[in-house]
Amino acid sequence: MNAAGLLLAVAMAGAMTAQAAAPAQPAVAAVAEPVRVVYQFSDGAEQALRGLRNIHNHLNADPTAKIVVVAFGRGIDFLVDGANDANGQPFDASVAALTARGVEFRICANTLRALEIPADKVNPEAVVVPSGVAEIARLQVREGRAYIRP
Repeated sequence: MNAAGLLLAVAMAGAMTAQAAAPAQPAVAAVAEPVRVVYQFSDGAEQALRGLRNIHNHLNADPTAKIVVVAFGRGIDFLVDGANDANGQPFDASVAALTARGVEFRICANTLRALEIPADKVNPEAVVVPSGVAEIARLQVREGRAYIRP
């Protein structure tokens, strides 16, 4: 065998060894975990309107996304009885529609106390949590959620 033939034989043997050592690929790709997100609402009704629109668009692009909205400060305004957007439309309908799509709403107890808003004046779709800021931190660190502030 000449030098070129020997070189070709060595290269082929090396390729076959590397192929045999490679781990087998699964026949079916694993299903990806859904994207998990926390949206922060803390700046009032205008931010809430913008954020609710963002979430609607987010779910249209990725219907499997797991979204939690955490509201504190003036960000709770849209979750209080009688809250309307700038067009006079009640926020309740948007919150109910997004809840039906799996979105969770959480509202800060500290803010409710500071603004003297009783819990029975909060949209029933929202869950009161002790602290909005602490809830966001928990969701990011313990549940690995991406953070979005519209």
